Amino acid sequence: MPDAAETAASEDRLLGGRVRLRQPRDGYRAAIDPVLLAAAVAAGPGERVADLGCGVGAALLCLAARCPEVSVTGVERDPGQAALARDNLGLNGFAGRAAIVEASVSDPIPGAPFDRVMMNPPFLPPGRGRASAHPVKAVANVEDGLDLAGWVAAAARALKPRGWLTLVHRADRIDEICAALRPGFGALTLFPLWPRAGESARRVLVQARRGARAPAVLAAGLVLHEADGGYTEAAQAVLRDAAPLAL
Repeated sequence: MPDAAETAASEDRLLGGRVRLRQPRDGYRAAIDPVLLAAAVAAGPGERVADLGCGVGAALLCLAARCPEVSVTGVERDPGQAALARDNLGLNGFAGRAAIVEASVSDPIPGAPFDRVMMNPPFLPPGRGRASAHPVKAVANVEDGLDLAGWVAAAARALKPRGWLTLVHRADRIDEICAALRPGFGALTLFPLWPRAGESARRVLVQARRGARAPAVLAAGLVLHEADGGYTEAAQAVLRDAAPLAL
C-alpha cells in the first residue's frame, strides 16, 4: 500500500519525456522556470555544478539529462523536497553522478568549490505580495531569512574563482540583482524571457562570472508564446527538445 508521501506526489515529464519528475500534488510545483534555467547553464564535460535551493530537483535533472558528462549537487533545506529530489535521481538513473545535500544554501556545501552554480531564488521579499498558505510554497516564493544579496553571497562562496553563476528571477528586480552581483561578479548577461512579442519581460535569466570585470551584455532573449498562447518554435526547442540557451 503506498505511503502518504507517495499518494501526495504526482509523476510528471519534462523535456519531452526525457525527465521523470515526482513532485507534490499540492503546494509548489515546478513550471518552466527551472527548465529554462538548466538550459542556460553551459556546463562542459567533467564540470561540477551546484543547484542552490533545488526543490525536488527539476533544474538539476534537466541539466543532467542534457549534459551526461556533468556532475550535479543539489542543495535543499526542506526534508520532504530533498527526499523527493533523491527519489528523482534514482528514477532517472542519475544517482551515480548527482547528489542531494539537505542544508540551507548559506551552509558550507560538501564538494565546494564548484565550476558553476545555478539557482532559482524566492521571487518576493517579505511583505510584498500575498504569501501562500502552503508552507513549502510560501518559502519557495518569499525570501525567508536570506535575501537576494544573501543568495548571491552563498553562490559566490560555492564557486571557484572565475566560476559562473546562472539564475532566473523576476524581471522587475533586475536592479537589485545587478546591485547584489556587482561587488564580486562581472561579465553579466541579462537574457529577458518575453511572454509574447511586444510584451514586457516578466522573467529574466542572468549569468555572471565570479571575479570578472567585463561589461554587462543585454541579450535578445527568448519569446515564449505565440499570439495564440502556444509556445514559439524557439521555446519548444528548449522545453521539449532539450536545446540549450546560449547566453
